[in-house]
Amino acid sequence: MEFKQQYAAYQQAIEQYLEGLFSQDKPYGRLQEAMRYSILGGGKRIRPVLTLEFARLGGIDWHLALPYACALELVHNYSLIHDDLPCMDDDDLRRGQPTTHKKFGETLAVLAGDALQPEAFRLIAEAPCMSDGSRVEAVRVLARACGADGMVAGQVLDTLYGIQTEEQLKAMYRLKTGVMISGAAELGCVAADMPADMRAQAVEFADQLGLAFQIRDDMLDVVGDEQVFGKPIGSDKEEGKITYVDVDGLEGCARAVEACTRRAKDAVAQWPDHDFLFALADQLVDRNK
Repeated sequence: MEFKQQYAAYQQAIEQYLEGLFSQDKPYGRLQEAMRYSILGGGKRIRPVLTLEFARLGGIDWHLALPYACALELVHNYSLIHDDLPCMDDDDLRRGQPTTHKKFGETLAVLAGDALQPEAFRLIAEAPCMSDGSRVEAVRVLARACGADGMVAGQVLDTLYGIQTEEQLKAMYRLKTGVMISGAAELGCVAADMPADMRAQAVEFADQLGLAFQIRDDMLDVVGDEQVFGKPIGSDKEEGKITYVDVDGLEGCARAVEACTRRAKDAVAQWPDHDFLFALADQLVDRNK
């Protein structure tokens, strides 16, 4: 199956799975509505797609990994809700639509984010066709990726510490963005019980992909089309944040993205079936949103 067809198949399965969540009629239905507003608001679904692809590469029916893939996507969306809040980045738009706190108010936005995180771990705990050992390891991988030494640490560095140098930027990007992308790949490996050496290569691929993704994001914050990008252009500069463009310029950023992409490919180049991963890496290099 060609890249676009496979990606579309993954996306369709992810959307169908997410559509089935939090749809019950509850007395506190406004909470359910806010949660669904976030998780069904579009997006490229790169992280859950990675989970499903690595599960496939590990030799299992990739549909079995949907609970793991969508668990991480719930955590990702909780982070976006909180990231957009006035006390964080204070953004009004996400994916071209009003952010959750602009649509539902700050209180419900915070609570919707709060609810998505434990629901993610419930999806893993209740994942059918997975062994108890697999579920425990998946919980560990996701908790490590999104916890105090992962995504949250990256957010702390981004909002509360003065980032000035290229090395500081890389460290922050790896925590804020990269660990959730490498965690997504690792969850697919866990689902398929992949050997340790291949699992390490998958993590390296995703780590380099995540760094390339974030540097490209910095470029788009300068040269992107707001209507396509889906959020305000120049917001980082307005907030006084130092980005990769500030320390390396647009040409330097382009070279860095290419170098990260090359290292990502090198990590899995020996895998006999790496075409999808290569195509994904190439697509992210030139993305405009």
